[in-house]
Amino acid sequence: MTNRELPFAHGAAPPLTARLRLAHEDFLVEEILGYDADGSGEHVLLWVEKRGANTDWVARELAKFAGVPPLAVGYAGLKDRHAVTRQTFSVQLAGRPDPDWSAFPHAEVKVLAATRHGRKLKRGGLRGNRFVLVLREVQGERERAEQVLATIAARGVPNYFGEQRFGREGGNLAQARAMFAGRRVDRDKRGFLLSAARSQIFNSVLAARVERDAWDAPLDGEIWSLAGSRSWFGPEPYTEVLAQRLAGGDIHPSGPLWGQGEPPASGEAGALEREIAAAHADLAEGIAAARMDQERRPLRLLPQDLRWRWLADDALELSFQLPAGAYATVVVREVAVTSQVADSQAADQQRHV
Repeated sequence: MTNRELPFAHGAAPPLTARLRLAHEDFLVEEILGYDADGSGEHVLLWVEKRGANTDWVARELAKFAGVPPLAVGYAGLKDRHAVTRQTFSVQLAGRPDPDWSAFPHAEVKVLAATRHGRKLKRGGLRGNRFVLVLREVQGERERAEQVLATIAARGVPNYFGEQRFGREGGNLAQARAMFAGRRVDRDKRGFLLSAARSQIFNSVLAARVERDAWDAPLDGEIWSLAGSRSWFGPEPYTEVLAQRLAGGDIHPSGPLWGQGEPPASGEAGALEREIAAAHADLAEGIAAARMDQERRPLRLLPQDLRWRWLADDALELSFQLPAGAYATVVVREVAVTSQVADSQAADQQRHV
């Protein structure tokens, strides 16, 4: 099942059609680290705005400009190329003065601020991202679209992995299957392919639960994910306390990031997960053989501070904040079927950033 075939939570189909990313400025992403630079140390934290640029390329160019090896540059996560993004990079300058960052020689990249810090940025070390997206050439049921947006603000959306995870035309999955069948791949690429395989199983479990209207409600034997954390607990009897925590967004039903051993869910939830994994046996067995552990991911995504406004009769602006690891496109897909000038599948691969 491709991302375009995944079931919707708030209607049989989105109420709108639209174009996304007609310009880089129509897809604005701003990273939220969740902490400030400490003001001293051998690293410098750079607040960088890039336009139509690849995160890895920016990191390499920063290293070259500072006269340090590429490994001296860190960042918390890859960001879309076909966008305007603001994110933090760290550059280790042990015993070196700061270069003149304003002289960075690429017009599509601006260093907006530089502050000393004691540690290198690590992948995954961020709280979330803010998005401002503009849908253009919008057609469809405007009133129903606003009803869907209000429902999303109250109830959230299924926390699918976005198309970026699977590569152009789903190519990462085909490569993962080839890798599991014995084809050798580079170590760096291996991680992307394993992630794509796990994501396919997760999306398939989530799709089945959307069809049962149980993506934001528990099944028997549920495992609960703690909001803002990779921690999880359960299964345990569903109580009024759990119901209140679920309603308040403190916990979410979860699905499997497949690994070796048995998934922790039991009852109806566990049976469904095992059934889906059996339907993707080549992926599940390959992931287990790679000795990855069973992990969990929330099935429900609650956008924070979701707002919308019509810039024109055919232009709709959406703004919201998402936790690390979530995809803006899975929020948009409930409202509009989008075509993209800059194909989102050609955007940077994202882990759980």
